[in-house]
Amino acid sequence: MNWILALPEIVLAICGMAILIAGVLQKRETFHLCSMLTIGAFLLAAMLVISGPAGLGYHGQFISDRFSSFVQLLILTASTLAVIGSLDYNEHANLRRFEFPVLILFATVGMMVMAGASNLMTLYVGLELQSLSIYVLAAFARDELRSTEAGLKYFVLGSLASGLLLYGISLVYGFSGTMQFDKLATTLADPTKVSAGLIVGIVFIVAGLAFKVSAVPFHMWTPDVYEGAPTPVTLLMGTAPKVAAMALLVRAMATPFGHLLGQWQQLIVLVSIASMLLGSLAAIGQRNIKRLMAYSSIGHMGYVLIGLAAGTPAGIRGVLIYLVTYVFMNAGTFACIIAMRRRGKSLEQVSDLGGLGKTDPVMAMWLTVFMFSMAGIPPFAGFWGKYFIFSAAVQSGMWALAVIGVLTSVIGAFYYIRIIKVMYFDAPEEAFDARPASLSTLAAVTGLFTTLFFVFPAPIVNAAEAAAKVLFG
Repeated sequence: MNWILALPEIVLAICGMAILIAGVLQKRETFHLCSMLTIGAFLLAAMLVISGPAGLGYHGQFISDRFSSFVQLLILTASTLAVIGSLDYNEHANLRRFEFPVLILFATVGMMVMAGASNLMTLYVGLELQSLSIYVLAAFARDELRSTEAGLKYFVLGSLASGLLLYGISLVYGFSGTMQFDKLATTLADPTKVSAGLIVGIVFIVAGLAFKVSAVPFHMWTPDVYEGAPTPVTLLMGTAPKVAAMALLVRAMATPFGHLLGQWQQLIVLVSIASMLLGSLAAIGQRNIKRLMAYSSIGHMGYVLIGLAAGTPAGIRGVLIYLVTYVFMNAGTFACIIAMRRRGKSLEQVSDLGGLGKTDPVMAMWLTVFMFSMAGIPPFAGFWGKYFIFSAAVQSGMWALAVIGVLTSVIGAFYYIRIIKVMYFDAPEEAFDARPASLSTLAAVTGLFTTLFFVFPAPIVNAAEAAAKVLFG
């Protein structure tokens, strides 16, 4: 039946409403209880994704296949890591409100709908559900000017991006007569039906989705919002929404517009190069570690777009593998940033990490692992993500793009290695407060995955390959 294809999303939405009602009815503080229930809902949804059938439902508006399942499991993992990261932070920042995990849950429902979208309108509905939840989360620390400003900036610029996306969808519909991905692919296989207006529509759709992945030139919001939002929200924004938006961009470009590769490929190449250059150069002068991570994320999305620009199953496989490694090393880095607290006060400057190798060798070790991985140094997971992306570009004959990717990786390594230098060679600062078990566990799990990825890459590589082949029939 139709509804079974969307059972994980339906169950997750029902769980969200149940948790919301439970939080409202309870007279006492229920933040931790609602967080645990949210994690339980994510696990239940993951089991339903794994065991669910494949097929096209809701009159062609929603699809369940290996690609959507792969992306949905990664989104659920990233959202779970964000909820775990919020447990201690929200306690100390006086943000112990049960709405926090519920908003993450509803954002996750939107992201899962995005992953299963097979119609331009389903794409938009999922995107807006995710965005509206994250607008509120970014401004969740309402007593802090920075957080309120971050939420407002994200809302205003996000609304502009939604307008661009809707305009693009309306143009595509107007010039093709359909919004369903499979019908678009059939229609656009005939070159005579490809008009200039349709190409303009595709450009607007790419622009709207490029904003969500913070690719240049739609990156303006990223540093300010990353810095101003509560750190667990930054952890979420830097992982799950990026995965969902990138998956949406990949499916939209590969399925309905796959026959038009020649028309949109150069656009993706330009956005990729600009993102890599800005991400590697602009982060060098940053002293605030959250702003540094914002520019880092722009650069990483540039690398991911190389795989999409290749336009081959190998390229899409590289995109999916890179997103997996990116989620874990990014979440682990933010776990360490959340743990940067001295006398109850959260710290964000790179200089605050001075001498961490002596005062907290375990945290310094994990942060070193994440920095090496982000720099793409073997044998860590980040290296293998870049390897699959660059090899796909070379196989497609895009040597220049691969060379630019390697060069910007070398430049970007400077600011990652600078953090390691501060931790091990600068004069020791006062020790950070004791880490809670939730953050220690989060850092350890993501750190072990990042370190040992090269030992067991086969399950993820094979799953990514099977997911990529779905898009190419």
